[in-house]
Amino acid sequence: MQRVTGLGGIFIKAENPSELYQWYEKHLGIKGDPHAGVNFQWRDANDPGKTGMTVWALFPKNTKYFGSGSSNCMLNYRVADLDALLKVLREEGVAIDEHREDHEYGRFAWITDPEGNRIELWEPKGD
Repeated sequence: MQRVTGLGGIFIKAENPSELYQWYEKHLGIKGDPHAGVNFQWRDANDPGKTGMTVWALFPKNTKYFGSGSSNCMLNYRVADLDALLKVLREEGVAIDEHREDHEYGRFAWITDPEGNRIELWEPKGD
């Protein structure tokens, strides 16, 4: 079973997300939306007709979205079969948050690595 299929997103905590978005736009040319982040579009190397995106977004420093750990960033990994992967991870003893979210763009679940870093797993719609 293929577990992770790619990087779905990079999320960073910021003292002032609006100002930091401005810094990234000015210095790196990354124009972000404080409500939606940035979507980097790409094509699948094995199937050039298939497109995808990687999200880059800033969150307020006090966000609860990253879980209770002290990490200032959270990675989102694209997965092909969220339910199958969670079953295997549970059998392997990985810490899994029981909360799930379903949206028009896919399904989400969260796990935590041994150092307390929260990891978001995303099964995009249509993958």
